[in-house]
Amino acid sequence: MPQRSEDDYLQLSGIQHYAFCPRQWALIHIENKWADNWRTVSGTHIHKRAHDLSKVEKRGDIIIMRALKVVSHTLGVSGECDVVEFRKDAGGIELSGYIGRYMPFPVEYKRGRPRYSDCDELQLTAQAICLEEMLLCRIRCGALLYGEPHRRIDVEFTDELRNKVIAITKEMHKLAVRGYTPKVKIGTFCKECSLNNECVPNIAKTQSVKNYIKEHLQEEG
Repeated sequence: MPQRSEDDYLQLSGIQHYAFCPRQWALIHIENKWADNWRTVSGTHIHKRAHDLSKVEKRGDIIIMRALKVVSHTLGVSGECDVVEFRKDAGGIELSGYIGRYMPFPVEYKRGRPRYSDCDELQLTAQAICLEEMLLCRIRCGALLYGEPHRRIDVEFTDELRNKVIAITKEMHKLAVRGYTPKVKIGTFCKECSLNNECVPNIAKTQSVKNYIKEHLQEEG
């Protein structure tokens, strides 16, 4: 297990940012830059609704916990699960105050439609790894709940997803220690990014940032 202070733990939500675009992650989590667009505002409202209800609720054989704090000392991340359903299962874990055994089933709320990449699946897998480490169990699957359409998509926590989460968190820690923001890599995803103005990817496409600054200094002079 890596030896690091809990003060150096990274935000679990950053895994989705990094998988979407390492530069976006660094701008948010290293340079502390953030900008809302309609996508981030919509996402905030969806998460708020998920957390507005009572923290613990029981529906038949399912115990629902919201805004559950989680941590993984192995990955060096901490954060919060939108919803964790504890489903009655003979192979599950015991929960204080409840009869029987239950298996955790994390559910992450997302705005819009499913993405073309696996960044949402990776964030959910990281939540599962945190829960497994805390509760000493093995979680097979969870779900992503998208606003458009309003339905769940089950996610199986495969070895491929788990290994990818481990690799990503290692890279995140390396960049965080160096305080390094990766260079621009332009893609179709740039149009969806709330930090498009901070990142200025089109500048990198046509000229270097150095020349861009030089030109503007000359204009001001």
